[in-house]
Amino acid sequence: MEEKINIGNDLSIEEREEVFVDVARVLERTAREAFVEGNKHFAALSANMAQALRINADELARDDAQNAERVLQQATAMIAQFKTVHPYPLVSMAVH
Repeated sequence: MEEKINIGNDLSIEEREEVFVDVARVLERTAREAFVEGNKHFAALSANMAQALRINADELARDDAQNAERVLQQATAMIAQFKTVHPYPLVSMAVH
């Protein structure tokens, strides 16, 4: 089921930008967990998307809301996909 994300006129530009930064943080954490669990491909995809969100957060917050919502849907879909496959968070991320 696809969730509808609405960041339209309800939020200010600064609040929209903060949403993108928060999603980037979650993607970075997901990338670290995936890397520790040995899923290097998914870790690279998550890290790259997080970096793209963080770098372009300002532009995404100011530009077309429909495109921004599409980007957020893709990011949250990646997070949901990882959470579905790995429902239990790691207790420790120590790599020996």
